[in-house]
Amino acid sequence: MKIIIIGAGMAGLSAARILMQKGYEVTVLDKGRGVGGRMSTRTIENAKADHGAQYFSVKTTEFQTLISELQSDNITAEWHLVQRENVRYIGAKGMNTIPKKMASLLPVLVNEKVVLIENNTVKTESGNIYPFDKLVITMPIPQIIDLFQNSKMLFSENDKSVLGEIKYEPCIAVVAVLKEPTKIVSGGIILENQPVSWIADNFQKGITQIPTVTIHASSAYSAKRFDDDVNEVAKDMLSSVNQYINSENIVSSQTHRWRFSNATKRYEAHFYQIENQAIYLAGDGFGMGNVEGAFLSGYHLGNRF
Repeated sequence: MKIIIIGAGMAGLSAARILMQKGYEVTVLDKGRGVGGRMSTRTIENAKADHGAQYFSVKTTEFQTLISELQSDNITAEWHLVQRENVRYIGAKGMNTIPKKMASLLPVLVNEKVVLIENNTVKTESGNIYPFDKLVITMPIPQIIDLFQNSKMLFSENDKSVLGEIKYEPCIAVVAVLKEPTKIVSGGIILENQPVSWIADNFQKGITQIPTVTIHASSAYSAKRFDDDVNEVAKDMLSSVNQYINSENIVSSQTHRWRFSNATKRYEAHFYQIENQAIYLAGDGFGMGNVEGAFLSGYHLGNRF
């Protein structure tokens, strides 16, 4: 049986690992240059910074099994934030090292954006065609809706009801290289009722040797300023946290916009099958959400086959 998985984030990779173990013929397609989705680490002036997901918690035995496996390979590390009682985990050398490790033995093809579903095949922007017996899609729901519309495929009323439950909030991220590290205790701070909701010192996190910070805008600020000039937005965000990051300490900065950063309203089940079709939807819009929820979504879907 041929299974195509669209999306090489936590859900897609989690499902692929299970399905490969079961002996299915699996191909994972991703539009990006690498795997991981929002488990993302970028390089700026030889410094590294996590600019998507910053950390994650572990609540289930299924996810703990993976994290224990990764810890034994020194892929993950614990991170103790002053504002959080329970331990959090990070990629020891960047968050993207986690999906990279998960994908290391999987048939993943990057730079392959799926643009059409037709007659049990998917076609990518590059012109390649991949046949499937079952299709797993882990993209954000608005992108799935666009793909179905482009493919002239129809949703049932139940499909529409399920997909209509899932809502996302955006997030604007700014990465700044500094002359010296910040003095933020434990390397991370959560802010309330401000344009910036989060500051992380990647140097203190231990993922880079060059002082670098990541700041995330609040969902309200991100929604308001999402389409504005990125340079002006970055300047405004950085100036709002001047008490933590002095402007004289900033060497350079980059901005990234996450349109579907956080699934604030999710479908309660771990995954969903499109009615009367061998097409399954998974991702952080299902179940408990966030990094662990995305993993569990793919994990439970993989065990469904």
